[in-house]
Amino acid sequence: MSKRSQAVETIQRELIEFARRARGVSARSHPGLSLVAYTLLTHVERHEQTRAADLAEHYVLDKSTVSRQLAELADRGLLERVADPRNHRSRVLRVTAKGRRHLDVAREQAVGAMADRLTDWPDADLARFASYLERYNSA
Repeated sequence: MSKRSQAVETIQRELIEFARRARGVSARSHPGLSLVAYTLLTHVERHEQTRAADLAEHYVLDKSTVSRQLAELADRGLLERVADPRNHRSRVLRVTAKGRRHLDVAREQAVGAMADRLTDWPDADLARFASYLERYNSA
């Protein structure tokens, strides 16, 4: 196996471990919300005028999965569907004030947990790691 193949395999294995850890942190920082629901809520917060179809496309999820998750978020009062100002036949998603408070608390806990794991890392390593993750996720 080439060094490149070994590196790719290591990255894949470590990303799986990272995802497992993220699910654990997720369960503690926002109990009652799945990692998928939390991810969708944070996406809507960052991207105004998002539609359900946009989420399904972006995350390569089935529309029915997205619909169920959004219904759960709406039922909990964390998200609402409003008329799209550009096309009144369409609906866009918006995080409610309650949803923003929920995200603020969850984000603080999740970032705190991650900061604890990275406490011994030099600033340059943190910046490089952040840059690599952004690059990977943009591909």
